[in-house]
Parts: sequence; structure tokens; C-alpha cells
Amino acid sequence: MRIDIVTKEFPPEIYGGAGVHVAELSRVLAKHVELHVRAFGSPRDSDYHGASVESYATPDELGGANAAIQTLGVDLRIVPDIAGADLVHSHTWYANMAGHLASLLHGIPHVLSAHSLEPLRPWKSEQLGGGYALSSWVEKTAYEAADAIIAVSDGMRKDILRSYPNVDPNKVKVVHNGIDVSLWERDEEVDAIRALGIDPDKPSVVFVGRNTRQKGVPYLLRAASSLPDDVQLVLCLGAADTPELAAETARLIEDLQAKRQGVVLIERMLPRRELIQVLSHATAFACPSIYEPLGIVNLEAMACGAAVVASATGGIPEVVQHGETGLLVQLEQVTDGTGTPLDPEKFVSDFAAALNEVVADPARARQMGVAGRRRAEEHFSWESITEATLEVYRSVLR
Repeated sequence: MRIDIVTKEFPPEIYGGAGVHVAELSRVLAKHVELHVRAFGSPRDSDYHGASVESYATPDELGGANAAIQTLGVDLRIVPDIAGADLVHSHTWYANMAGHLASLLHGIPHVLSAHSLEPLRPWKSEQLGGGYALSSWVEKTAYEAADAIIAVSDGMRKDILRSYPNVDPNKVKVVHNGIDVSLWERDEEVDAIRALGIDPDKPSVVFVGRNTRQKGVPYLLRAASSLPDDVQLVLCLGAADTPELAAETARLIEDLQAKRQGVVLIERMLPRRELIQVLSHATAFACPSIYEPLGIVNLEAMACGAAVVASATGGIPEVVQHGETGLLVQLEQVTDGTGTPLDPEKFVSDFAAALNEVVADPARARQMGVAGRRRAEEHFSWESITEATLEVYRSVLR
């Protein structure tokens, strides 16, 4: 069986959970099928753990076009090369149109994985302008035509059926994201965190993620003002989606730094070893997301033995067990697609209270971390996730 995966992100160009998912799935999937990965971006190694990899750059003539148009240009370059595949599997809206058109052109099933949904990310209109309307059209078209849709959580499955009521519920299958626990495990060394300016002898609250509206960074920064003076706030923060969000975040960080010590800002993607050390020494890992289909970063933190404090939204409650592997903060949200808390001040206050509860009891936090590691090992292995994915493939090839 030949499977062609289409993805925007693939090593070494990974910036989010979808890219992590595709990389790990491909590594294990290549043991079972003839796997071809067709990825956006610069040339990369043609072999990835047995998978054949080909890269596709934006066509030169579209260099100055809207980002959504550039995406479709890459998709069109990919489609002819999918000829000969038994099935095409696309990841995120960037790749969905390549999968959809390849299905029509070559007469093969199209499976897509839902890592996020455009209707639930309306703030992207700030980033893409009219391109957001185009990305939304692409996603809707692909979802309604796909032979099967893989949702990374039950919460995501419900979001898909609510956002796209014309989608047949029978073709939406839940297959969770996973974690390679042999790569993500606790590191008691301190050389990397000392070099980053983190004191291993003091408690810390750690955030890792892109600076997008969905990640809820401003809420965390407001909540952090109530942390005890000896608790460090470590922000491994990616670039902001928009200048407006960058300015808002910078202002909140500056205000926090003016009031307290121990605010450590890391504005680069850390190599895995450094990130593992940061997570391993976190008293609490903070995930204040207002939209999160599953949240691989929570699994990474759990695998490193960190207690997780997270908002109870999307697929997060399927990963974090309240009172066992961390604490969940309830979040009532508006229903306009933005995910904005109905009462932002209450959410900030509740999130702060949960963080303070965890950092106040390091022994309990450590017990939660041990339980989180165990849960990651027992329920989110890539081997079981790959087998579930293969079953989805078989279901549309029968």
C-alpha cells in the first residue's frame, strides 16, 4: 500500500503541533506502508526513517502574492506527483486542497487530519486579510468531500460536526495525537537551564508555544502577577501572529518585569534537549489556551514529568486528568468562534489560583508529574496511534 502524506510542516521546518504529529506518525508509519511525504518548504533529506520525502517551494511567480494564494500554488505543484498512490492523507488546510484535487484527478481516497479549524480561528483574518476567506473555503470544500476525517480528540470531532454540519458524522474518526516517550523523558541535568537564565533551585511556571490568540498568552501574563515572588515565569514564546498581538504581549511582559524578578523570556525555538530540561524542572506547565484541539505540548510536558495547569477547552481534558496529572481551569466561552472567555477576569483569576495551588505544594506537583509521565506512556504511544490510523486507511480502501 502506497500512502502519500501532504503537509506544510516537516523536519527540519516545524513550528507547531501539527508538524510534530506528521513527523512522528511518518516515522512509525513508514514501517508498515510505502510512504511518500510531500512537504512545503526548502529542500531537505529525501529519506526520513524509511519514508521518501520531497519538498515543494512556492512558485517564483507567486512570491509577492497573498499567503493563501502562495499555499494554493504549492498545492498545485504537488498534485501531479501523487499519481500512483493508493491514498492521499493531508494535514491542515495548507495541504487540504492538494489532497482534494489529487483525489479527484487520480481517483483515490482522501483522508485528512484535523489539527485545527478555520471557523474557530477568526483572528487569522488579522494575519491573512482576504486570505482567511480563501483558507476557510479550502477547508470547507476538503472536509465535505473527504472520504474520512481524523479528529485528534473527541472535542475536535464535535467542533468539526458543529462547524461543518454537511459532513457525515460516520466518516469522522477520533485518533489522538501521541508522544514518543523514548525521546521525551525527564532530564535532571541543569546545564541548559542555567545557560538560559533559569534558576533550578527555585520553582518555575513554564509556557511553551507560539504567540497566537488561541494560546491565551495575555491571560497567563495577567495571572502570573499573583505568583509568589520566588516563582519564576519562563516564557518560551514564538513570534506573534500580528503586530498588534506582539505589542500587547510586549507591554504585559514589560509591566510584569517591572513588578517582579524571575521573568525569563526565550524568543527562539529551543533544541529538544534544552526544552526537555526546561520542562523537566518546571513546577507547573501552563497551557492557558482558548482553543486547543488536543495540545501535543501538554503531552511533552507530562512525558518530562511536569504537572500541567490548563484550560478545560477542546481536547485538553482528554489529556490532562484534573487532580491527578495537573489541574484544569474551567472556561466559559462565547460562541462566535473566537473562543473569548465570557468573563476574562474570572478566567485570569481562576488560572492564577490553579497555578498558585500547584506551586505552593512542590511534593504534590511532583506526584502529578509522575502520574502524567505514566499516562503519556500508557495512552499516547505512537505505535497504537499508527495502528488506529492504518485502520482508517483500510476503512476507505475496502
